[in-house]
Amino acid sequence: MQKYIETNRQRFINELLDWLRIPSISADMNYKNDVRKAGEFVKNKLIEAGADKVELCETAGNPIVYAEKIIDPKLPTVLVYGHYDVQPPDPLELWTSPPFEPVIKDEKIYARGACDDKGQAYMHVKAFETMMKTNSLLCNVKFMIEGEEEIGSNNLGIFVKANKERLKADVILISDTSILANDTPSIDCGLRGLSYIEVEVTGPNRDLHSGVYGGAVANPINVLCEMIASLKDENLHITIPHFYDDVVDLSTEERAEMNLAPFDLEFYKKDLGIDDIRGEKDYTTIERTGIRPTLDVNGMWGGYIGEGAKTVLPSKAFAKISMRLVPNQSSDKITSLFQKHFESIAPKGVKVTVRPHHGGEPAVTPTDTIAYKAASNAMQETFGKKPIPTRGGGSIPIVAMFEKELGLKTILMGFGLDSDSIHSPNEHYGLFNYFKGIETIPIFFRNYADMSK
Repeated sequence: MQKYIETNRQRFINELLDWLRIPSISADMNYKNDVRKAGEFVKNKLIEAGADKVELCETAGNPIVYAEKIIDPKLPTVLVYGHYDVQPPDPLELWTSPPFEPVIKDEKIYARGACDDKGQAYMHVKAFETMMKTNSLLCNVKFMIEGEEEIGSNNLGIFVKANKERLKADVILISDTSILANDTPSIDCGLRGLSYIEVEVTGPNRDLHSGVYGGAVANPINVLCEMIASLKDENLHITIPHFYDDVVDLSTEERAEMNLAPFDLEFYKKDLGIDDIRGEKDYTTIERTGIRPTLDVNGMWGGYIGEGAKTVLPSKAFAKISMRLVPNQSSDKITSLFQKHFESIAPKGVKVTVRPHHGGEPAVTPTDTIAYKAASNAMQETFGKKPIPTRGGGSIPIVAMFEKELGLKTILMGFGLDSDSIHSPNEHYGLFNYFKGIETIPIFFRNYADMSK
């Protein structure tokens, strides 16, 4: 297999670059045709790789690419999930090269979607091709690659519920997470959930002259800032009543074990260009990003933001707010608690509207299963080190949905790095990581087949 990968190395790179050139931004309807084009691209590549029953499955939104290769119904089946849609590239002026004109610098591919998730999803396509061309596929495999992950996967649940028979498998394999470092492999065993909300504060019925009305009428931007600031106390503890009711505190022993993972605080600060870290009191950085819930403003706007000055007291102000949730917390419950509290703290003189966008549930995956051991052994073979089990700070809401609807646990075998700038300007993905994934995935299949006997 290694010889096949090396022989086709440049083609594997070029194909990914072609996929990255397609601006499949699911959040912007202006790119709807490009999103479909990205789905068609991976559909065709799965056909070329040797998959059967490959199709674009239509939904009320963007299509889902489904494919399978059943070599023997008696063998275990791995369901591979990924997504071909990407985040908006804004702010464009911060990119050092155009986001949809991929370039390779310092052995890294720079482009929107390079790591999240086109680069990681395409590892599976090329790993599958490698197994097919070298007659080394030892498990059945199914692919489900969607185009709405970055906007909440609203239609994926409908598709899964309607296709339970077709999606029958023994385990789900996802590469949409990261490792600790290129010399320190890891496997995520937990993900945080998500509650995503937009708020609107309305004051006067029109924009006003700030000299004539300032100081006498509530300024919605000022009010919104004050309301958001009140959502955390001096210890950066979230103040929404009952927010922490369902949070399970880890034991001292569990926290100590979690903090054994390698972490260089000085490098962390240097990489982010910050002088110090900031977070909930009495928790480490690893704990804050893995086992603690959060509340963050993702965007805020209102009034005049054009060039020059305009002395205006705005009629409206807006913000987008996300809350990351930990196991036992419910996204619906947290959304409801937020809405009730935010409306209750609005001062007289303004009206508040809370609009829930999407959410997802937290998930924890066991480390004592055959599938986890197959993944761990595969990474140990290719990296030369046993991977460390970690808790991921991000959210993949469909992991909990897969368990609920299909009864399947997920293996989160990602190969990205936290420093890959996903969702940010200059997103990138190392060629080392790309090929390490293509090399490791077939070994997972081999191990899983052997250990399932």
